[in-house]
Amino acid sequence: MTPPLPTTPDANHNSNHAARVLAHRRRTTVVQWIRRTHGWFGLWGAVLGLLFGFSGIWLNHRNVLKLPQAQERTRAQLALPDPVPDTPEAMSQWLQGALRMSGPPNSSRIEPAKPVAWADKSDKSAPALTQPAHWVFNFGGPNETVQADYWQGNRSVGVNTTHNGFVATLTSMHKGGGMPLAWILLVDTLASSLIFLSVSGVALWMLTHRRRRVGLALFGASLAAMLAIAFSAL
Repeated sequence: MTPPLPTTPDANHNSNHAARVLAHRRRTTVVQWIRRTHGWFGLWGAVLGLLFGFSGIWLNHRNVLKLPQAQERTRAQLALPDPVPDTPEAMSQWLQGALRMSGPPNSSRIEPAKPVAWADKSDKSAPALTQPAHWVFNFGGPNETVQADYWQGNRSVGVNTTHNGFVATLTSMHKGGGMPLAWILLVDTLASSLIFLSVSGVALWMLTHRRRRVGLALFGASLAAMLAIAFSAL
């Protein structure tokens, strides 16, 4: 049996050097992939990021700085046909045509008839007072919203129309008011991109900077400040 050859210091050095080179190549490959993907995700969300950044700043400061949003509100009464639509579905279809809306209501609130809370319950022989059914339908998009308010038994529908200016339209788009499903899904991709950009940004810092403690300290300070301010407002 042939005894194993003794290892020399040069052989150990070469082996360690090869391992370091291989690890460096793998690290470089990972960094390049993260950096490239980080750039593509950032490019995808650039336009929406500008839109949401502007509208987000406006929404964040609108109450403190009393920032106005150009809006024009009008109120009107719309007479109902004879016979009156007797179901929420029939009413929404009639309102869509009467108000010349391009689509069905974005949302609706249907409250059935119910006893009023302030009724006198001491007289058992008196008929119970009930509040009629209340139907609310919301139409329109980010630039214009139309709310139809109907109390069952009335011969007309109250219609409140809000015409939004440029800034109000942007903030409405930011909140998804009156926007189609395609817009909601598009914004979901932006939100997913922001999550990835946050994670990949931290990963790039950790992989390309030797002073990792500085990055961790900055990240921890940011997280602590956010949590402290958020919990102080609760």
